Amino acid sequence: MTELQNAMDNLIQMRRSVYPKEYTGEKIDDSIILKMLENADRAPTHKRTEPWRFQVFTGNGMARFAEFQSECYKKVTIQDGTFKQERFENLRTKPFEASHIISVGMKRDTSGSVPEWEELAAVFCAVQNIFLTATAYGIGCYLSTGGVTGFPEAKEFFGLEAADRLCGFLYFGMVKDINGPKSPRRPLSEKIKWNN
Repeated sequence: MTELQNAMDNLIQMRRSVYPKEYTGEKIDDSIILKMLENADRAPTHKRTEPWRFQVFTGNGMARFAEFQSECYKKVTIQDGTFKQERFENLRTKPFEASHIISVGMKRDTSGSVPEWEELAAVFCAVQNIFLTATAYGIGCYLSTGGVTGFPEAKEFFGLEAADRLCGFLYFGMVKDINGPKSPRRPLSEKIKWNN
């Protein structure tokens, strides 16, 4: 096994979701966030539509993000009768536990030549590139697909149009030790079938 192969295997095996409760509060240098996004931009993309769209929130932007998502949640859920005060407070305060948050969007190809599922697949390949880069730099990262992710009312704030998709939010923070427990998996043999 070559050094590169070994490094790749180790990096993929180490990747895990690291939640804000494990973050130290130390700020991540913007240049590292930019490196993650540069690597995200190398994801596979059918017909080169490059559908991923990211917005980075840090510093004062974090306050705007927290205010928007909590108020959007409140407005939508009060109307449909599902409002929960605890969820509202969580959306208002949780962002400040992270150094940076990146919204993940999918810009829909309007030519009709690429199915939506392929565009979503490309976006989540880009997300995996971000996860792997974060792991390589010793940075905690997790993808949240809750909150206002499924709210059409949230799209405009994140630079998206009606046909686009808001796919979630990546939270980032410095951690004491990126080498936490591996994410458990069922045996691989349950999920594959060889056809010889």
